[in-house]
Amino acid sequence: MIFLDSIAAYFGAMNHLELAATLVGLVSVALTVRQNIWCWPTGLVMVTLYIFIFKDAKLYSDMGLQVIYIFMQLYGWHYWLKGKNQGPAEIKTLSTVERAAWGAASAVGIVGLGYGVGHFTDAALPYWDAATTVLSLVAQWLLGRKVLENWLVWIVVDVLAVGVYINRGLDLTAGLYGVFLLLAASGLWTWMKAWRREQLA
Repeated sequence: MIFLDSIAAYFGAMNHLELAATLVGLVSVALTVRQNIWCWPTGLVMVTLYIFIFKDAKLYSDMGLQVIYIFMQLYGWHYWLKGKNQGPAEIKTLSTVERAAWGAASAVGIVGLGYGVGHFTDAALPYWDAATTVLSLVAQWLLGRKVLENWLVWIVVDVLAVGVYINRGLDLTAGLYGVFLLLAASGLWTWMKAWRREQLA
């Protein structure tokens, strides 16, 4: 009984908004791995909920990221439906030059955003928060364009995010990103196989 009472107390004290965002987020990423178009509307629900969650946790870079995500979710939804030539989009990869350019742009963005929120707000962990924010933007853009390397960037984001959210007491969200990490690895593997099949077709 004591064990059951402890579980009940934990779930009773849990932030219901964070729980809802976690569950919707799991569904969204699982659908993304399967290249299912419903990943985009479920993603819209998740990012909207996280605007309020991150505001409360004073993770302002992450909060702003969710606002941008709303528009990126809409873009990805449209692109996956229509593609470049008004047909379903296919998986593509980056060239070596494109990878270097994205890496350099990410580094500049992290330093700039981290400095800004660190000096002009009461943000917690400004540079770590900036890293997850900037890299998430890169990953989301690549995902919207159906670029295979999006999963590599998501893997880095998920590792960083777990540490940031544990530090800020968002244990449920940290657990969600731990699951995201596993799903990102699965997504990389699944998309890589699909890309190879497309190359042979």
